[in-house]
Amino acid sequence: MPSDRYARLVLSRLSKRYGYNIHTQLRHQNMTHLFVAVLLSPQSTDAQTNKTTEKLFRRFKTFRDYANADPKMLRRCLSGMNYYKTKARHLRESARIIAGRFHGRVPKTLSELIELPGVGRKVANVVLNEGYGIDEGIAVDTHAGRVARRLGFSRSKDPYKVEMSLLRIYPRKDWGRVSNTFIELGRDTCKARNKECYRCALKDICPSSDVKPNKN
Repeated sequence: MPSDRYARLVLSRLSKRYGYNIHTQLRHQNMTHLFVAVLLSPQSTDAQTNKTTEKLFRRFKTFRDYANADPKMLRRCLSGMNYYKTKARHLRESARIIAGRFHGRVPKTLSELIELPGVGRKVANVVLNEGYGIDEGIAVDTHAGRVARRLGFSRSKDPYKVEMSLLRIYPRKDWGRVSNTFIELGRDTCKARNKECYRCALKDICPSSDVKPNKN
């Protein structure tokens, strides 16, 4: 298990590099927008998701609108995304539940959110942190998982196990920042291919760094 000092240093440096109050790059103006964007985002880039939701938000205003949408038409609206048929189904089903059981309001607890079709812990954690400022966990996407493994915080490729490791290392007050800064690092320099350790804020302390320490 990495030391507390190492964990604090990692987060401190990443916060200085990427900011102490960074937010999702998914464009939204309200909780309905946020939920829909985050639900559609897995296996798609933020740019592709934003391109899709820009048109979607002009057509659909409420969860009841999504729930009552014609399935074929909704699939066409999402056709530029990966797994668009599944996402269209999950969106209609989740919207129906939110419009009915939750009276059109996005749930505020992890347990309620993950019961919705298509919503896993990652989606739920992003919605809670970004929309309500609530931290019940750490959102682990492919970027955050890769960064956590390279930094030595986890060996697992299972997002849930990676999240549990990070929850044990960092205090609750830092959970949202851990997720956002790890994601930014993964996008910026700690890429799946051709990682750019030479310009990474953690190049001298990361166990996976390609930069050789200066012995002089």
